[in-house]
Amino acid sequence: MEKYFSLHLHISGFVQGVGFRFYTINSARAYGVTGWVKNLYDGRVEIEAEGTRKRLVPFLEEIRIGPRSAHVQGVAENWHEIAFPRYKSFTVGY
Repeated sequence: MEKYFSLHLHISGFVQGVGFRFYTINSARAYGVTGWVKNLYDGRVEIEAEGTRKRLVPFLEEIRIGPRSAHVQGVAENWHEIAFPRYKSFTVGY
């Protein structure tokens, strides 16, 4: 049985108003990742993603690139092993 992980991310740079949340949702769906994405008041984007390491690693690689109109300067990541996923889909949080 594969292990599940929670990946908490804070993305900094020019990442708001450029379609980053939409890009994240599409990437999550492409890799079968669940969780949420939201803009923060300080200009960063926050992501909570869950899945197997096999799904989360390529998802994270996509997030590090970002959409063409964005400029990702930093990605702070925090991994935790979890017993089972808490989310059924990937959504925009507010």
